[in-house]
Parts: sequence; C-alpha cells; structure tokens
Amino acid sequence: MKKAVIIIPTYNEAKNVNILINKLFVEIKNIKNWLIEILIVDSKSPDGTADIIKSLQKKNSALHLLVTEKEGLGKAYIRGFNYAIAHLNPYVVFEMDADLSHDAKEIAEFLRRIAEGADFVIGSRYIKGGSIPKNWGWHRKIFSFIGNLTIRLGFMKLKITDWTDGYRAIKTWVIKGAMDKIKSYSGYVFQIALLDYAVKNQAVITEIPINFKERYSGYSKINSLEYIIQILLYVISNSSFIKYVIVGLIGFTIDFSISFFIIEKMRIHKNLFWAATLISAEIAIFSNFLLNNFWSFAYKKLENKLGNYILSFLKFNFVSAGALLIQAVGIQICANLFGAGLWYVYKVLIIVFIIIPYSYVLYNRFIWKDK
Repeated sequence: MKKAVIIIPTYNEAKNVNILINKLFVEIKNIKNWLIEILIVDSKSPDGTADIIKSLQKKNSALHLLVTEKEGLGKAYIRGFNYAIAHLNPYVVFEMDADLSHDAKEIAEFLRRIAEGADFVIGSRYIKGGSIPKNWGWHRKIFSFIGNLTIRLGFMKLKITDWTDGYRAIKTWVIKGAMDKIKSYSGYVFQIALLDYAVKNQAVITEIPINFKERYSGYSKINSLEYIIQILLYVISNSSFIKYVIVGLIGFTIDFSISFFIIEKMRIHKNLFWAATLISAEIAIFSNFLLNNFWSFAYKKLENKLGNYILSFLKFNFVSAGALLIQAVGIQICANLFGAGLWYVYKVLIIVFIIIPYSYVLYNRFIWKDK
C-alpha cells in the first residue's frame, strides 16, 4: 500500500487546525488503497497551535508535528518535505493550507489522478469547475489573476492555469530532485519554483478544479505587492522564453545593423535587398545559436562536444531556413508592393510577429529538446 503525507504549514492557526484535522481524518477513512498521514509544520505559533496538535496526536498516531522557526512558507515546506522523506517514507506528498480554504473532500480526486500516472496534480481555481471567493476584494482578484497570467505568458506554458495555489499532490521523486532549486526561496514564489522544476524535468502534470474558499478564521499572511515583485523577478530570471526574446532582440540588433549598413551605406539596388537580408540574418543566427545554447536553454544545453555543436548548428540553420525564407520573401514583397523606403518597418513586423514565435517553437522541438 502506497503512503501519502499531507503537509500543512501553520502560524497562528489555533482556531482552524482542530476543524481541519477532524475533516481530514473523516475523508482519509473513506480512501481505499492508500495509507495517509498528516504532518503539521508549525512555526512556533504564539497562539498555541502546536499545543492543539499535541492534544490531537493522543487520539491518532497518523498525525505528526514538526515545530520550526518562523522563516516563511517556503522554508516551512522544505523542512516538512525533509522530515517526511526521512521519517515517513511517502510516495506522494500533499501541500495544503491550514485556513480551511482547501476542501478535504478533494484528496481522493488528487490521489486518483496520481494513480492514473500524474506526477504533479494541481488544484486549480481557474479551470472549468474551479473558483475563487466571490467576496474577495477587487484588488486581490486582480493580483491573483494577473500574477498567474504573468507566469503563464512568461513561461509560455498556457496549459497550466494555476501556478500559485497551494493545494497540490506531488510524487516524492519530484520533491527530492527539486530540493536544491527550491531551498533558496522562502516566500510564496516557492510554489512557482517547485512547479517550474517539475515542468522542466518532464513531470506529468495535471489539474483538477477546486473551489477556493475564504479563510475560516484569522488573516492572510500574503503581502500582495511583495508577492507580485517576487513573481516578476522569478519569471524574468528563470523563463527560457523571456531569455529567448532577449536573445532575439540582440540578434535583431545585429541583423538590423548589418542590413542598414549594406542597404543604406553601400546603397545597393532594391532588387538586392533579399541578399542583404540573408547575409545579416545568417550572422544573427550564429549569435542566437550560441546565446540560446549557453543562456536561454542552459538547463538543456547541447553536449559539450565539437561534433555535436557542428551538427546541431547545421540543424539550427536548417530550422532557421524557414525563418530566413519568410523574412527574405516577405521584405521583398513588401518593398515591391509598398515601396522600398519603409523596408525597416516591414522587417520589424515580420521578425516580431512571425519569426520569433515560429523559431521558438521549432528550436524547442528540433534543437533543444526536453531531456
């Protein structure tokens, strides 16, 4: 029988934990083929949260308590993960809030998805059947929605709708592998970093709808402004797509500068604009290949062998041939139809709206494949 451990960080949750734990044990009794235990990670709550847990432990040996310093959500989870792995040997660990905002009845569905082959199951508020509290203030709704949209677009992972909610079931191999990455995060961005690791390491990820409820008692510990800043910094630092776009801008600058020199300074005939475009674009491609390999896609960079680099660069050029053809033909057609004077406008539009997304998809598929 496989074991699951539900890890719940607490700080001043004395009015909630008794209700939550009783609900959890009611649900656990109805779940077949799983041995489920609960680990409370309390950050020395001054309201007596840990004392309540100790009292409840007398009635149920499947309830565990780990008391830690107050270091933030991420640190609490990391200490909980380490304790669970070392002492409880789980196949799956859950993340769950202590404030009754997560429904214990969903645990069975999480485990059903795990049994079907998922490595990482997310409770999503933003898919059909999911919801956020109607009584949330408009500012909190905006922060939640914009925060998740920023992450989805920043990572270009639109299928994952909820990156920040803390109701999840995760196979232990993901946690063990992610530990070095996530240990430096103490705030709510910890949730993003853990999911980012799972995505980049090919974990099977699925979502189930949850109806997120307003906390039963107490107050939210989240600082909305700090939360948004942390999200932006993490996405900018870790998104291969954003790095790819930056590399593309560098390549564009190289491409544009060389085209400008050949067309404007050397004053070639407009019928040779295509040749200038090919030359400038090929030089930019070489720059993009190096920067993408060692920066944008560093987590899956090519093996450090000369032969492999040469072969991959040839493949890179082959994939880029479509982009070159689109750009060369497009700029020539625009120059003939609308006049040569605005060639730079045509070039910008073609690169931004066609070349960048086209290249990103194909490079990931054929050059820097997921390992």
